[in-house]
Amino acid sequence: MTRHIFAALRLDHQQAEPLYRQIYLRIKDAIVQGKLVANSRLPSVRGLASDLGVARATVENAYAALVAEGFLQSRGQAGTYVSSQLLKMPERPKLSAVPTLSTPAPSAFQSHPAGPTQPFQLGLPALDAFPRAVWQRIVARQLRGTTMASLAHPPPNGLPELREAIVHYLHLSRGIVCRPEQVFICAGYQALIELVINALLKPGEAVWLEDPGYPVTQPLFSAAGMQIVPVPVDEEGMNIDAGIATRPDARMAVLTPTHQSPLGVTLSLARRMALLDWATRHSAWIIEDDYDSECRYYGKPLPPLKSLDRQGRVLYAGTFSKTLFPALRMAYLVVPDEQTAAFERCSQLRGCGCPPLLQAGVADFINGGHFYRHLKRMRLLYRQRRAWLVHALTQRLAAYLTVAPQAGGIQMLAHLQAGLNDSELAKRAWQQGLSIQALSDWQMSSPADNGLLMGFGNFTSYNEAERAVERLAVIIESGK
Repeated sequence: MTRHIFAALRLDHQQAEPLYRQIYLRIKDAIVQGKLVANSRLPSVRGLASDLGVARATVENAYAALVAEGFLQSRGQAGTYVSSQLLKMPERPKLSAVPTLSTPAPSAFQSHPAGPTQPFQLGLPALDAFPRAVWQRIVARQLRGTTMASLAHPPPNGLPELREAIVHYLHLSRGIVCRPEQVFICAGYQALIELVINALLKPGEAVWLEDPGYPVTQPLFSAAGMQIVPVPVDEEGMNIDAGIATRPDARMAVLTPTHQSPLGVTLSLARRMALLDWATRHSAWIIEDDYDSECRYYGKPLPPLKSLDRQGRVLYAGTFSKTLFPALRMAYLVVPDEQTAAFERCSQLRGCGCPPLLQAGVADFINGGHFYRHLKRMRLLYRQRRAWLVHALTQRLAAYLTVAPQAGGIQMLAHLQAGLNDSELAKRAWQQGLSIQALSDWQMSSPADNGLLMGFGNFTSYNEAERAVERLAVIIESGK
């Protein structure tokens, strides 16, 4: 029965509905109509993606949304199944009333096609300012120095020289003292989260997530069978008291304390201490996603949670996607010393997934002093480019939006005036080639704010920013 249903599944590439959403709706309809019954095993992500001719991420997003809504259950290596909880629901029509978390808009998961960057595109550093000539020389030197040993299987935790370079960098720049054995190289944020889940968590355990927060995080934990606990964010960052009041027994908190994504606020020192105290008392874990602390251009950031951690409860996550370039697909995780063995066992099964050539190149880039010089230039550059966009928005759209202040980062938040729908505006902007995202699409509970998220790292002149803002103004004013 299950095989027959999926064999008949067809996608329409001409529809405006994203492919992952089409898969999501077909599976959900099959469950509601009783064609897929409780405990039925679904095809693997790889298998279904191959059958449908789509990327694995497309199927993963569809499955993750259904897991989040309670229709599917992830049972680890055993596969993905129609939720056994549906056996307790006697009337099929009531399935559509299962409480759900809002599914992020397509723009929260998808990027524009490969090619030139789009105006306002989030998550992109200033690609025009990256020292490509230096990088090319470093990689060429690595290729020329290839030995027979370097052609063998690479270390599953990452190259020792890169891990050592990261240890030295974190000690000098962030005050984090650790050993190379505590550092694990991962192929991007998704792989990093999966490594943490496999090493420390069990299906059914509760996890605090920032609300609003990075849209990719919730589906990753939901797909692994975790209970998601949205914790509100205010001007002091994640509200720790609210998290404790809701689920004090949560096993993990995931947050961006230095520059909260997407609101841009900093977790106050009082809340940092409260968070560490909660984690110690409940033997819980904290993932500190320090995704863009290097991009701070006003003042000095508060010390990272990891540098304040005396009980070994914080896992520190960093990435080279924002500081160098996203195509590296390279992140790193610093784990508590006592958990090194557990993470090593998981890494042996998964591998780090990053080509050794690129790892060696990044290590040379850091050790040669290029990384520090690049970051110093970027702080000044981002400050200038943000000022261009703020000025253009203020001059043209002050009647419709207000830019939120921030001390760093490569994206900004603009709060919309009452009466404007951020999700609708973002959708129309996306259709016009403007990679704006809606704040409400980054929220899991009922949207409490209305705003637009905009990247500014790749505006190379004020005129370029001004032209993009004019295009946005036309979209806003045409919808009034």
